[in-house]
Amino acid sequence: MTGPLKGIRVIDITTNISGPSLTMILADLGAEVIKIERPNTGDDSRMMGPLWEGEGVYYLHINRNKRSIVIDLRTSEGKDLIYDLIKDADVFVENFRYGKASKLGIGYEDLKEVNKGLIYCSLSAYGQEGEKRHKPGYDAIVQADTGIMGINGSEDGEVARAGVSILDQGSAMWGALGIVSALYHRVQSGKGQKVETSLYETGVFWTGYHMLSYMATGIEPKKMGTNHASFAPYGAFATADDSIMIGISNNSLFAKLCKVLSKEEWIEDDRFRTNLNRVENRTVLNDCIESVFKTKSASVWIHELEEGGVPSSIIQKVSSVIKSAQTESTKMLTPVNHPKIKGLNLPRLPFQLSDSPLEIQKSPPLLGEDTISILREKDIDDETISELIEKGVIQVSDQLEYKK
Repeated sequence: MTGPLKGIRVIDITTNISGPSLTMILADLGAEVIKIERPNTGDDSRMMGPLWEGEGVYYLHINRNKRSIVIDLRTSEGKDLIYDLIKDADVFVENFRYGKASKLGIGYEDLKEVNKGLIYCSLSAYGQEGEKRHKPGYDAIVQADTGIMGINGSEDGEVARAGVSILDQGSAMWGALGIVSALYHRVQSGKGQKVETSLYETGVFWTGYHMLSYMATGIEPKKMGTNHASFAPYGAFATADDSIMIGISNNSLFAKLCKVLSKEEWIEDDRFRTNLNRVENRTVLNDCIESVFKTKSASVWIHELEEGGVPSSIIQKVSSVIKSAQTESTKMLTPVNHPKIKGLNLPRLPFQLSDSPLEIQKSPPLLGEDTISILREKDIDDETISELIEKGVIQVSDQLEYKK
């Protein structure tokens, strides 16, 4: 692997979305990530549909650049293999329910005795303290529990969750940042430490300015649909065909919008003169604007709005984003060679480094694809490997033929 974390070894025992997203970030940054999976089923996300040539799309999205080894943690031999892997690892990541890692003998206190310099990351649903710490983690449930769903949805009261796993992948970002910070601290101090983050803490942080708004005013934030509580006009509008989104946050932009719409008289209209006026009269203003937008197609309006310097976009479908010239120009979709899937393209991490470029060098591994090679690197002989396979302690990918 190449990248700024080249030489860092990560033992990844996570499953589903949050933990694998975190270790994907580390893997793309160049760390060697050894993904430990349970026998037969592996990571739960492997079967999260739709399936593409038998592989779950959730799994494919967040497990590239990793190596897969199958170990049964319920066996003493399996635990011994984990401890052996930990001895020369830099990072360990788990996203079990609170207390489960310790019950399995792989909690922080257990593993730091094996490796004093280990960075141990625990990514949970609700954190390590409080009465909810034992609850399982589901993105939508924690969206509800942190107020995100309380402010998300239509103005008529319809409730909606964010359509992407913002808390799973958001907590993954914080976990990765915490690990990188801990690695830097270890360079300075020589000491390992525990990193903790959770979906709940991420959700509370994401709602921060809404919380401050309530603290300042005592007014509960409302569902705004596509509108914005602080600005107007700001939201989605119907045209003669597709819907478009505009964002007006100051008087200068409002004047530009009025010019594009040939409604310069609105600039001096007392109902719309300032942003506060426009927010107060949002419904009337939105109706006036939409009546004009409905006279032309979305593509025509977007051309005119962009020419006029008004922030705007057609509300795109996912299929359109895949084909977008902007997506192609930014090289956000990277072709990846996969043993079962032809034409696999995966979204890269959304940042770039000029001197240590990030790459997707390895496709998401088949279950147990690297079991043999990883154990051989630990100087475990083939006879022992064969015995472990027969006992069911380890497993080899059914797509591969094990050869001594």
